[in-house]
Amino acid sequence: MPATTFLFVPGDRPDRFGKAAASGADVVLLDLEDAVAPAAKDAARTHVESWLEHHRAMVRINAPGTPWFDADVAMVTARGIPVMVPKAETPGVLAGFREVVALVETARGVERAGELATVPSVTRLAFGSVDLAAELGVAPEDPEPFAYARSRLVIASAAAGLAPPVDGVTTDLRDDERLTADVRYARRLGFGGKLCVHPRQIAPVRAGFAPSEAEREWARRVLTAGASASTVDGRMVDKPVLARARRILGE
Repeated sequence: MPATTFLFVPGDRPDRFGKAAASGADVVLLDLEDAVAPAAKDAARTHVESWLEHHRAMVRINAPGTPWFDADVAMVTARGIPVMVPKAETPGVLAGFREVVALVETARGVERAGELATVPSVTRLAFGSVDLAAELGVAPEDPEPFAYARSRLVIASAAAGLAPPVDGVTTDLRDDERLTADVRYARRLGFGGKLCVHPRQIAPVRAGFAPSEAEREWARRVLTAGASASTVDGRMVDKPVLARARRILGE
């Protein structure tokens, strides 16, 4: 099954790397970008490189065009480390990695989502609402301005045969209701995972993207009826409905 929980940990906090690895997150993201101040970038890269000698994780490198990009690229490519590329806009940049999650968080990136998704090294698209909100001049907490952008990523991922995209962070760690609502909204739009900024977000995110028991029961009834039934619960059963039922049950 595709990963649903991606946990960021600051690259300049090696004391937290082990805790993140033990958190139960599907993917640990050692962050060299937003979580690290400019003066600490080089030291953070050294910490990350040292830890990856004996452990496995993904690295969010600094964005193309920044002073740290080339050194970050040299470090991850030498070790074949999977990466997340922020401000993803240019397919040619992504093609240079073995395995990459393209973090789409600019207007240009949204408009080129289809191109980014077809780069052979891209395994997933992810959405960055906070940076896009700043570019568009809208509130990052309001989902309405991002409905188009999120849908673009969902459609681009499906068209390219990728797993459903990964939604951006919920920054308020104290608001459990907001996190739950954000996950439900993203799932309704077709997302399949979420970026997390604290270990306590992992369990509710995973639960939110998992099919409910009611969905599982419906899927079991549909597949039990199979092609012999034209309706289940008063609704038509055809090939797409059977396919959805199989996805829900992980078949």
